Amino acid sequence: TADFFDSIPPDEQPEWVDELLQRLSVPSTNEPVPYVCILDTGVNRGHPLLEDALAVPDLHTVEPGWGTNDSHGHGTEMAGLALLGNLTPLLDSDGAVSVSHRLESSKLLDGNNNNNGDPDYHGYLTMQAVNRPEIPAPNRQRIFSMAVTARDARDRGRPSAWSATIDRLAVDYENQRETPRLFVVSAGNVDDPNAWEHYPDSNSTDGIHDPGQAWNVLTIGASTELVHITEPDTDGYQPIARVGELSPFSTTSQTWQPHWPLKPDIVFEGGNVAKDDVGAAWMPSLSLLTTNAEIENRLFTTTNATSAATALASQMAAQLMMEYPGLRVETIRGLMVHSAEWTSAMRRQFLSNPSNPNKTEVANLVRHCGFGQPDLARALWSVENSLTLICEDSLHPFKREGSNTPTLRDMNLHKLPWPLDELEALGDTRVEMRVTLSYFIEPSPSARGVKSRYRYESHGFRFEVKRPHESVEEFRTRINVAARDAEQQTTTSSGNDPNWSLGTRNRHRGSLHSDIWIGEAADLASRGVIAVYPVSGWWKTRPKLERYDLDAPYSLIVSIRAPEIDVELYSSIENQLVTQVEV
Repeated sequence: TADFFDSIPPDEQPEWVDELLQRLSVPSTNEPVPYVCILDTGVNRGHPLLEDALAVPDLHTVEPGWGTNDSHGHGTEMAGLALLGNLTPLLDSDGAVSVSHRLESSKLLDGNNNNNGDPDYHGYLTMQAVNRPEIPAPNRQRIFSMAVTARDARDRGRPSAWSATIDRLAVDYENQRETPRLFVVSAGNVDDPNAWEHYPDSNSTDGIHDPGQAWNVLTIGASTELVHITEPDTDGYQPIARVGELSPFSTTSQTWQPHWPLKPDIVFEGGNVAKDDVGAAWMPSLSLLTTNAEIENRLFTTTNATSAATALASQMAAQLMMEYPGLRVETIRGLMVHSAEWTSAMRRQFLSNPSNPNKTEVANLVRHCGFGQPDLARALWSVENSLTLICEDSLHPFKREGSNTPTLRDMNLHKLPWPLDELEALGDTRVEMRVTLSYFIEPSPSARGVKSRYRYESHGFRFEVKRPHESVEEFRTRINVAARDAEQQTTTSSGNDPNWSLGTRNRHRGSLHSDIWIGEAADLASRGVIAVYPVSGWWKTRPKLERYDLDAPYSLIVSIRAPEIDVELYSSIENQLVTQVEV
């Protein structure tokens, strides 16, 4: 555990670092690799595990008087995790360690908490922290990693000045959406030891911290696999969370008003807490190992909670960017959610019937654990019994004729090259289809009207899948009815599709939608058309701002899986695509 390395005498820790450095390779400054920009308390690049990945010109600060060094420690801890992940398994192995990305630091906080106060100032500082590294290196691919939150300005999911600022930065509102940005933001922590004793109710009642409610970011919660307590004299202690469950530190959106986004989006390792008959306590063995800022004292330290989870999420985003440099940031965001799965422990924790849960319980599971724990291999590669299709497209949501009120304009129908013969041959074998739709909204240019979910976002997108025995024209008609219902906030019965995990009432929250269809393979074979269509937003309802003619990009990710079935779905799709290209 992390406790083993954390408790090594300081004069022996450099030996472990030197041994890791001999196995470590980091890209040089002239290589075109992604960068993780740490928005935090600064980073001490003098740490031997960080200095090769963080150049002096890439150290920035929002206030020159603060300097760029980390006098608090938090930023350096995040840098170690964002670059290398949890150091415990790396030090406990002897294999080569290859890093795919580099680091930047933009000091957003001083160690003396100089920016406490008005949340409007938080947004201004964040803008400055983003601009500092972009000015000297505008063409870099980067992920902004921010494990800084505030308890104030929380209002059951309602946008704040800070979260709206980050939404504007993500969509690049000021530059007409020229260069969207990927933000990875922590959900905030349950940090009261008295609350931990009431786990997991304490997670349900502690709402996600500002600015984790932002629509265009990846909001990161925490789960845990750490249950082994190795400190001496701790025989009476037991871990609070079991393997694979929600971390006791993680905040949730369970208390939010239902029309706001489903948050967190995903969860990563955030550590655990122990308890005995007296109370609850944090322990190093239930934490992650990372780089220590005070290198003159010791090189290792432990960290935890949603901050650690956010740094790990940033590492994965950089790895995806390196593998697929041509993908939009909306797609990287969508792929991370699309690759996530709930552990069996999470399902047992929040579903009364894990094998056949109702949609309300699944929505409750998402509001606690996001869409689960992402898997890098699943996000990177398709295997023989599964495949993932990625479509980056756009449409014009609205149009205006003369001085009339703007109306809905376009929908896109995507015909998917399903392996029909192979799926039909599987008959009643259970298969899964997952659909994820990721896009960025423009936040309302004023606070006016944000109580309505149709006023904060510039536009919304929805997806629907064609049903068996439904013609394309019938499908198109059903989508038009669904779009009209969304406009008028009415409901028209068009038949229910119970095979979806979340369903249309729950999945269309925020600007990142994901759902899983589970059913028979033969049934899936006839569902090879997906519609993406718009619903209202302030582009439509505020025509004086003249943004109703804008084009809106989105990323659609679709995968099918046939677990434990030896069928080469990918090969069949590949053959179809080759044939289409030749034609």
